[in-house]
Order: sequence, then C-alpha cells, then structure tokens
Amino acid sequence: MELFRIRKTIPFMKYAPILNAISAITFILAVFFIVTRGFHLSIEFTGGTVMEVNYQQPAELDSIRKSVTSLGYTDFQVQNFGTSQDVMIRLPVQEGVSSAEQSEKVMQILQQADPSAELRRVEFVGPQVGGELFSNGLKAFFFVVLGIIVYLGFRFEWKFAIAGMIANLHDVVIILGFFAFFQWEFSLPVLAGVLAVLGYSVNESVVIMDRIRENFRKQRKTSVREVIDSSITQTISRTIITHGSTQMMVLSMFFFGGPTLHYFSLALTIGIWFGIYSSVFVAASLAMWLGVKREDMVKAPKKEDPAAEIMEG
Repeated sequence: MELFRIRKTIPFMKYAPILNAISAITFILAVFFIVTRGFHLSIEFTGGTVMEVNYQQPAELDSIRKSVTSLGYTDFQVQNFGTSQDVMIRLPVQEGVSSAEQSEKVMQILQQADPSAELRRVEFVGPQVGGELFSNGLKAFFFVVLGIIVYLGFRFEWKFAIAGMIANLHDVVIILGFFAFFQWEFSLPVLAGVLAVLGYSVNESVVIMDRIRENFRKQRKTSVREVIDSSITQTISRTIITHGSTQMMVLSMFFFGGPTLHYFSLALTIGIWFGIYSSVFVAASLAMWLGVKREDMVKAPKKEDPAAEIMEG
C-alpha cells in the first residue's frame, strides 16, 4: 500500500557520514549517562508498601494522587486494581517508618476526602523481590536480543545481519540513555516498551534490507549506493503509514493514558523515531561500509562441466 510514490531517488547515503557521526556521539553520551547516573527505578524494582483500597463508587484516581502527594510523596503509584472501585497504591520505602504507619497516614487523608474508603490489604514488598524482578527483566531483554540476532543471522547475509543488530541495539541504548539523563522512572511498563521497540525496530530494518536485496537482483547495472538509496525511497510511503498510525496510538496513550502509561508511551515514542532513523542511516549505511555487494545477494550461475557436455553429446 502506498499513499504516494516518489519518482526521484533521494540520496540518503550522501548524508550518512554526518548523521552517523551524530548517532555515534549520541550513543556514547547515552552509555555515559547510563553508567554515571544510573536509572531511577520504580517501586516495583526497589520494594515498598503496597495498599489495596476499596471505594463504594468508582474511585477518582486524580483526587487520590493529590491526597497522597500532600503527604510529601513524589515517587508513588496509584492505579485501578480489578475494578474501578478498587485501587492499588504503591509507596516507596521511608527510613524509620513502617508499612503500618505509612498505610495509616494515607488512609486518614483518603477518608477525609471520601469516608467510604476502606483498606482491604497492606503488605511490604522487600528489595529482594524487586531485585529478582529486575534480574528477570534483564534475562527477558537478553533472550529477546539473542532471538533477534539468530533471526537476522538466518534471514540475511552476515553483513546485513550485523548492521541490523547494531542498529537495533543502538535504539535501545539511546532510549535507556534518555531515561538515565532525565531520571525518568524506569518501571515494568517501560521495560515492556523497550522490548516492544526491539521488535518494532527490527521489523523496519528487515523491510528495508529485503527491498535492498530485491533491488540488487533487479538493478544489475546500478551501484551499491544507488541501490540502497532507491530501496529506502521506495519504502518511504510504507514507513509513513506504519509509523504514523503507530505514533497516533502511542500519543493517545501519552496524553490520555494517565501516569500509568506515561513513561511507557514515552519510551515507545523515542523508539519509533530512532527506529526510523537507525533503519535508514545506521543499518543501511553500515551494510554499505561493511562492503555489501550484489554478489552477496545474487548467486552466480553454476558453470556446466565441459566433460559432461561431451558425454551427453
């Protein structure tokens, strides 16, 4: 499907050196901030107090958040749990304050706003559980990356496989760099967003590399640079449709999904835009600089054995 077709090939690879230099600087800065600043991990990873509160009518989450904020909390979570009348509140660990004391103070202010608020459960989640959750998340990330590497290795010639792998890891590191630099909360939904970006980004790279491989077989008298430029140009319409529709959905989550989906949609937004960029200016240009050529994609016809021809004759 195409919204439009560009007749003139856009010379993308002409600007690849400059843009790749910018990309390399951004990547190095992202790694630097990850190492030096670290991540602002959510309560899910660090542990804290978990409360389940029930209301007789649908709970007003914004009002509950304002009430909890008035107690001096900045890093907490409020979300529906099961039904619109049940609310889960997660509070960070406070030195010298027990879970019982935390829950008591929160319930006092919640019942001032709505006397129907009833505490159903309160428990303390220790850092060990959060650490185990974080460890499992890293394992999931590792296996996703490993799966993508294996897939690209079987799907493409090794130069394309390496280029695609670097491009996808480039996107993930930059997303993590943003979260480290701005100290945005890194939670399970954000981790899910990062894993989603990995799959989303590799899909865009595969589409472009597939078109390059196809054009190598069709455009036999065209240079490698021109084949790559024409292939990217031919997929622009598809890129706009796919990424545009996805971005509209993600923006709806960003603006209307509330705090629960805020950083998840933010991670996806960064991933979508850098995914387009890396597929065009990282994966394609790396494959070009690795020396990809027509012979890598098109197998030379086998020469017939002269002796066999004589015997057949």
